[in-house]
Amino acid sequence: MTAAQARFRYLFLAGLRWFPVGLLIPVMMLLPLERGLSIAQVGAVAAIQGITVLFLELPTGGLSDAVGRRPVLLIAGVVNLASLGLWLFADTVPLFALVYLLQGIYRALDSGPLEAWYVDHALAADSKADIEGGLSRSGVVIGLSIAGAALISGGLVWLGPIGPVSALTVPVVVALVLSLIGTVAVALLMVEERPARGFAALAASVKGVPTAIGRALGLARRSRVVFALVMVEFFWSFGMVTFEKLMPVRLSEVMSDPGTAGALLGPVNSVAWAASAAGAALVPLLARRIGPSWTGFTLKIVQGVTIVGMGLLAGPVGVIGAFLLCYTMHGAANPVHAGLLHRQAEGDFRTSLLSLNSMVGQPGFAIGAIVLTAVAAQAGTPAAIVTGAIVLAAAAPLYLVKPKVEFREHSPSGISGSLAL
Repeated sequence: MTAAQARFRYLFLAGLRWFPVGLLIPVMMLLPLERGLSIAQVGAVAAIQGITVLFLELPTGGLSDAVGRRPVLLIAGVVNLASLGLWLFADTVPLFALVYLLQGIYRALDSGPLEAWYVDHALAADSKADIEGGLSRSGVVIGLSIAGAALISGGLVWLGPIGPVSALTVPVVVALVLSLIGTVAVALLMVEERPARGFAALAASVKGVPTAIGRALGLARRSRVVFALVMVEFFWSFGMVTFEKLMPVRLSEVMSDPGTAGALLGPVNSVAWAASAAGAALVPLLARRIGPSWTGFTLKIVQGVTIVGMGLLAGPVGVIGAFLLCYTMHGAANPVHAGLLHRQAEGDFRTSLLSLNSMVGQPGFAIGAIVLTAVAAQAGTPAAIVTGAIVLAAAAPLYLVKPKVEFREHSPSGISGSLAL
């Protein structure tokens, strides 16, 4: 498989994976409410997903490195189908709790294997392959998939119920069908060479999970670059609370009409994901000019400024404009960060390192949600948004951390010294 062929399959599968997510976003909160749950109950069961991902992120990453990317993605696809199937009729707190538990298992299994598979095959075909370009294109594909699917989901709801299926349930049905197609596509398109087969090989691979996890943790401990990138993810996730959770509150405040603000959020979020795709498409131009590290630094500073604009600008036009610019920077930053992380990983435990990076984001977001909502309650939403912007932008210098190089004098035998990260 050539690097170009691996990239095409990666982008196709990424689009199939995220399109159902776009269908679910508009109804994710509304469907449980329609079926009798309170807002507090919805929040409680939704938290189960994040907690599950937090605890399973590293083990599932290690499983992918030990067993293979394709088997883990197929397992993830089956778990996702079970979750969506249960979502079709769930109407109690325990059933929705099970839905989100399965979604958490799915997200943990799904986090990293497809991306790692692409990078492994691209670099195997060409050691100088432009993996950052491929990751950037994936940002475009994912952003457009979610944006288009969110609009289609709104149209499906607008069309009304189909027989006994309520209007809010129709997008879930479509998402289930497309997820099934996506799982079949993974089985057909993800080619992976695994010389060992059978139960003994599987048992040996599973035994290798702790080793894969330990090597990823060891790399983060030894390498100041990897540690810096993981800390970027922590601060970045903390700051994400501003545009994922506090922006709707801020918009309702400047509009003085929560109902109108809520009606605007659907199309605004769709445009935001399209803006994210545009950012991912344009970032290779900047990265080629100033390099990935300085690109990451610049994007974090600019994104912090856009978030400050969300908090301080007056009127809905100002808040929405800053929000769209923020998502443009967000979409651009994702492939840059992923590319820098991939360059630090070896193929046999690449997914474990990606999972470690993703895992750190879970407590970062949770702490941000607790701290920033407390600041909003005491000092107002603008103060909370500006605080989050400062924390997010504070991570920018971490992109400039360099490896620690130790040179030794050449010995009489001519053997040179070592290189330490």
